[in-house]
Amino acid sequence: MTALSILNVKEFMNILLRTDTFDGFLLSEGSITTYMTFVLDGHPMPDFFSPEDQPYKQISQEPYVPFSLVRPACFDLIKGRRTPSSFKFVFQLSRENLMRTLSSIDASLSPDDVSGMYLNLIYQNQQLTCTTGVSRHLFSMDKSLEHAWDELVKRFLKTHKIPFEPLV
Repeated sequence: MTALSILNVKEFMNILLRTDTFDGFLLSEGSITTYMTFVLDGHPMPDFFSPEDQPYKQISQEPYVPFSLVRPACFDLIKGRRTPSSFKFVFQLSRENLMRTLSSIDASLSPDDVSGMYLNLIYQNQQLTCTTGVSRHLFSMDKSLEHAWDELVKRFLKTHKIPFEPLV
């Protein structure tokens, strides 16, 4: 696990809410506090869509909703003159991205060994923190997957020109 401080909150929010940069992640949970707290439960409700609808396939095959479907609603809740008091987003890799990530880091693990690879965004007291995490089905002393995920997240942020610094 690594903890990073995002240095330019305003620019980050622009990237998060107005671009597709984070659309490849699933939103497992979240909350946004403005004049009240809005709680986001990322569990999909596939019955809401019919099989002909474009989002149906996306949400019927994953345990959580893709952020791309939630992003416009989050933007609507956050936009305006006032900054939210706080927010929290817990992102998880989709199964497809999990498989791609495991193969890119040459991990000996199968996707069934990993419960999830997470990226947490927490904004409070005018500070935005990004933390990473990996959840496995079985305990292991080998932390190479966790370290590789930490480095991939840092590379992701650098690629998208999101300045950060490690928290001690």
